[in-house]
Amino acid sequence: MDGRRVMKVVQIIIAGCLLVISMNSFADVFSDIKQQAEGGDALAQAKIGAMYQLGRNGVGKDAQESANWMLKAANQDMVEAQVFMAALYDRGLGVKQNYTKATEWYEKAAKQKHGTALAILGRNEVAKGGIAFDYKSMRLRASKQIPVEYSKRFLRQK
Repeated sequence: MDGRRVMKVVQIIIAGCLLVISMNSFADVFSDIKQQAEGGDALAQAKIGAMYQLGRNGVGKDAQESANWMLKAANQDMVEAQVFMAALYDRGLGVKQNYTKATEWYEKAAKQKHGTALAILGRNEVAKGGIAFDYKSMRLRASKQIPVEYSKRFLRQK
């Protein structure tokens, strides 16, 4: 074998080893966070939900699992998880689409003064007296963005 082929084989072997190491690392991270989530840690529950939402840290995308874990965090009054659940119900992601339940979750978050929830419900102070605003279309756009954006936020939190 010439030198270039040997180098190519070595690079492939190294890449394979790194992939195995990173997969084990992802599995360890997931396992550690899942253990915390099963112990009732709301942030850990939201992180597990986010991992399933995005298909990260060695788990595949699973909208139902995402919703199940996020619901646990939302039921502990984690405001971002409440908004997340509202968006899932608005779109029917991992749960049966239900605008009434979506509104209930936005209401819970709004009681905690969550800006996005207030805006979606048409209650933010900035819009009052301003130009006409289409809250329905804003809610639809938000419900498409929230699961992905909030998932990323949860995974960045320590």
